[in-house]
Amino acid sequence: MTNLVVTGTDTDVGKTIFAAAIVAATGARYWKPIQAGLDGETDTMCVARLAGVPASRIEPEVYRLATAASPHFAAERDGVDIDLQKLVPPEGVLPLVIEGAGGLLVPLSRKVLQIDVFARWDLPVVLVASTRLGTINHSLLSIEALKRRAIEIRGIAFVGDENADSERTITEIGGVRRLGRLPWLKELTPPSLLAAFNENFSREDFL
Repeated sequence: MTNLVVTGTDTDVGKTIFAAAIVAATGARYWKPIQAGLDGETDTMCVARLAGVPASRIEPEVYRLATAASPHFAAERDGVDIDLQKLVPPEGVLPLVIEGAGGLLVPLSRKVLQIDVFARWDLPVVLVASTRLGTINHSLLSIEALKRRAIEIRGIAFVGDENADSERTITEIGGVRRLGRLPWLKELTPPSLLAAFNENFSREDFL
């Protein structure tokens, strides 16, 4: 397995839960470089819980920002300068699943977008999209942005209730592979998440 970037078409599309599923299914490590918002359970804490992995498979965030907002604004509120040179995927024996913050064009500073960092890493990207209304526009714009920067798209993973036409439209027009769809789970636990991933996705697509 190579290192992977998990990104979303928007915020709250289920990418953290999906990242946890990949980590659990593949035995990879997890890394969220920038966490914006520290009230309650952070994304790193959520993945550790849902993937059921030891601390040795969780890499610490580089920046932990108090405000739940775009990283550039949260950093300004905290009086922090995000040093892009520090955003280097940590080395390790196990492969790494990297989760971005929000969508692709989220600014990390007043001059640099998150997608620019993804392009610099030169790693394949798994795009996570919801199946709700508006997903076609958000997904196709995200796919176009990735292709313009020659970033490899491993495929698109949908999260939510079945929406066959939207999923088909996105994959056909966007020219990307449909990896599968993770349905909403009545009880979200490590066993139920892993079972749902194994039922709806092929582990080999992420290796």
